[in-house]
Amino acid sequence: MAATLSPLPFSLRPCALAIALACLGAPCAAQAQEANSADNAGPILESIQVSSNLLGTSMAASTKNFAGARTVVQKEDIENSGASSISDVMRRIPGVQISDNSGSAGSAVSLNIGVRGLAGRYSPRSTVLLDGIPMSVAPYGQPQLSFAPVSLANVETVDVVRGGGAVRFGPQNVGGIINFKTRRVPTTPGITGDASVRYNSYSEVGQNTQASVFAGTQLDNGLGLAILYSGIRGSDWRVASDEKVNDFALKFRYDLSPTAEIYGKLSYYDVNSRTPGGLTVAQYNADPFQNTRRGDFWSGERKAVDIGYLNAISGTQEMEVRAYYNKSSRQSTLVNATNTGMGHQPRNYETMAVEPRYTQRFVTGKVSQDVTVGYRYLAERADESVYNVVIATGVQQAPTRFANNSTDAQAVYIDDKIAAGAWRITPGVRYEHIKTERINHLPADETIDLLNNKALPSLNVAYLLNNNVTLFSNYNSSFGAVQNTQLNSQSGKNPLQPELAKTAELGARWKSGQLAAEATLFNIKFDNQIQSVGSGSNVTFYNVGATHHRGLESALDYRFDKSGPLAGLNAYATYTYTKATLQDGVNAGNDVPFYSRTTDTVGAHYQLGAWGFDLSSTHQSRQFADDANTVAESAKGDVGVIPGFRTWNAQAKWQVPGQAGLELVAGVNNLADKRYFTRTSDANLGKMVGAPRMVYVQGRLIF
Repeated sequence: MAATLSPLPFSLRPCALAIALACLGAPCAAQAQEANSADNAGPILESIQVSSNLLGTSMAASTKNFAGARTVVQKEDIENSGASSISDVMRRIPGVQISDNSGSAGSAVSLNIGVRGLAGRYSPRSTVLLDGIPMSVAPYGQPQLSFAPVSLANVETVDVVRGGGAVRFGPQNVGGIINFKTRRVPTTPGITGDASVRYNSYSEVGQNTQASVFAGTQLDNGLGLAILYSGIRGSDWRVASDEKVNDFALKFRYDLSPTAEIYGKLSYYDVNSRTPGGLTVAQYNADPFQNTRRGDFWSGERKAVDIGYLNAISGTQEMEVRAYYNKSSRQSTLVNATNTGMGHQPRNYETMAVEPRYTQRFVTGKVSQDVTVGYRYLAERADESVYNVVIATGVQQAPTRFANNSTDAQAVYIDDKIAAGAWRITPGVRYEHIKTERINHLPADETIDLLNNKALPSLNVAYLLNNNVTLFSNYNSSFGAVQNTQLNSQSGKNPLQPELAKTAELGARWKSGQLAAEATLFNIKFDNQIQSVGSGSNVTFYNVGATHHRGLESALDYRFDKSGPLAGLNAYATYTYTKATLQDGVNAGNDVPFYSRTTDTVGAHYQLGAWGFDLSSTHQSRQFADDANTVAESAKGDVGVIPGFRTWNAQAKWQVPGQAGLELVAGVNNLADKRYFTRTSDANLGKMVGAPRMVYVQGRLIF
């Protein structure tokens, strides 16, 4: 089904255009300082941080003193982990769980991240960013990452802010902000980069090859360029789970002066993945790796461009303007329950945005204030349709739904970071103005409009106890916009409102040369969730759901003394306890489905000359698959307890002597070949087996 998107309003509204032009007209000066030195600094006043890259280079200066729970995973740690996917990395972060309860689980198509017991299927409750830009095809209308254009090999850092970031980023930030930062453009002349090939072989069924290339340079005229490519070919651990991925980006940075720059990226991503889906109990017992849905597949394509201008006007002023545009399409093809028809769901999206922000520092005596004002205008256009093909005849039936969706959203925010002695107090507020329209063309034209305005206050407090210890607490309010498909239920008798959540944290962080540790208590009250009642064409959405999430997150990382007997050894561990319960209806008090009350990781890295050795483990406790917390397993396999499990991984890395830059890696994930499973919660109902033992080898050449 082809459809034409309604045009994006490229003639920007006057307020957006005026702010953007005003910022672009500001004079150039010094860029924000590089930030690594701040991790070893005492309780001094940090340089101002206006950059929209809150979760990247600019804010890295204050990671140590950040007033909220936050984990940054560096590329070296990613490589040492033996991870083959983004999901593998996310499992090691406190408070984060991977919820593979969708038909495309295990593939590179989707991303299923649940934070603190919030729904994880397609990551709907977190603001997920790629280089500080929303990753979802439609951040307001369809925030779910059923199509997630990100590859692990192109990622340099993974930055997860679980609390304290709701003012600057939204919507859908009750589950925190997750930023995948791609590899940076080199700042030195000459070509630098690397290339790698990794071969993965599962103990059951599949093998695949992952390849990546990175190359970049800084030219004498101030222009920096970098090319990134990552690809996958092969299959996973289920029969007929073939997959093909291409992820390409061209990044640039141009120094307008020694202290100001323009930067940006052109990117392209495509994926085609066969998705085996769930099995009945009988099918699973006969062969958990079989595929009874060989016609099912997901595919997607995304083309994107972004550009930014960063300008430190003076020691007390800084501003930045970012603009981005992406065009995406994705389709799923799934067989129906009676195996008589194939359902096709083609969808097309366009999103564009402009986002300026400005920071001014005011100093009064011994008190300093960094006031940041930001604005974002974002426009989404989308079309979606659903039609069936009769398997026996190949005849395409008429579409059952064809809709055009448009959202124009304006967000304004202001925060004030007050530094008084060892205190860092940051009050702030984000205001969202969202206008949404949905036109259903079948069976007859019907227009549904919705206008929402919402103010979201927050308060973050940090106390720098000494050079190593930061105590913090915060209160943030978050929301999720009414989504495109939910608008079908909008009426005078059922006036849908955005979902609302209130989050509080209390924690402490220690960071010194050898020891990094953090512990956080959290409490989330999510009081206005939109839930569905009924199924199929009879589904209706209401603001009826409420959940309560509370718990403890902790992490510890220790690097042994370089002059001691255990020099070269780094040990780490994390532990999270979460109690997430339903608050409304007949199931009030039950656990929310598809989350584990306890998760933990433990591991060690040992560097001995040219050799590196890693051993690690991840664990999660049992889960339920429905609101009723059903224990007994159904014959379909869609409900019943999901047992907890632990897996172990091991890796060895060798830097080949006499071969400059050549590195060889071998490893095993799921050493004991632990058999575990989850259950699906979509149309592909049933049990899905987890990844069996995987042996991999990798060669990497650094040049």
